[in-house]
Amino acid sequence: MSIRDNIRRVEDCIADACARAKRDPADIALVAISKQKTAADILEAVEAGLRHFGENRVEEGVEKIPQVNEFCGDRVVWHMVGHVQSRKAKRVVSCFDIVQSVDSLRLARRLSRFAGEAQRRLKVFLEINVSGEASKYGLAGYNWCRDASVRDCLWRDVGAIADLPQLDLRGLMTMAPYDADERAVRRVFADLRALRDAMTVSLDIALPELSMGMTNDYPIAIEEGATTIRIGRAIFGERQ
Repeated sequence: MSIRDNIRRVEDCIADACARAKRDPADIALVAISKQKTAADILEAVEAGLRHFGENRVEEGVEKIPQVNEFCGDRVVWHMVGHVQSRKAKRVVSCFDIVQSVDSLRLARRLSRFAGEAQRRLKVFLEINVSGEASKYGLAGYNWCRDASVRDCLWRDVGAIADLPQLDLRGLMTMAPYDADERAVRRVFADLRALRDAMTVSLDIALPELSMGMTNDYPIAIEEGATTIRIGRAIFGERQ
C-alpha cells in the first residue's frame, strides 16, 4: 500500500479509538516518525495531509530537514523524539520545533541556554520512564505514586525545568514496553496520565500534552488519554 493509503488506515484507527474513548479525533496530533526514510517519502506524506514529523537521530534530522523545508516551508513541524546528548543540544535547537525527549535537568538547561541565544522559546516534552525498564531513557518515574524518594526527585527536577525561561513545557512523553501484553501497556499509559494530573495540581503548572503510543499500541494510548501519538512503521513501512 502507498504512504497515502497507510495514513488513511491510521486515521481510521484513530477515529475508532476515539469513538471508544468518547474523544474527538481532532484532539490527537499524529507525528509521523521518519527515521531512515527519505525526504521524498516525507514529501509524499506531506502531500497526503500530514504536518508533524519526528526524527530519532540528530545527524539524520539535520540532513533531511532543510531538504524538506525547501519544498514545504512552514507547513511542517519537526519533533525530536530520540535521545539527545547534551553536546548536540545546540544543533537540535537550530533545526527542531519541538523536543519530546527531554530526559534530564542538565539537557533542559542546555536547550534553554541555546534557545535564548537563538532568541526563541522551544517547546518541549519531558520524557518519563514510568515502566522502569533499564534500557529506556527518561526521568525516573517508576512507582512514583508509592515511592516518596522517586516522587521527590521527579517533582524537584520538573519544577526546575518548568522555571527555565526559554522552554515552553507542553507535557510528558513515555514509551511502553515493546512486547508487553495489553494490560501492562495500558498500565504504563494510565500511570503517565495520573502523573501528569498530580503534577498539574501540586506544582501548579499546565501540562496539556501527553505523547504516548506508537505503531504497536497507539489505540490503547488514545483510550488512556494521549494527545500525541508517534507512528513510523504503520505509515512508512518497515525500516532497513
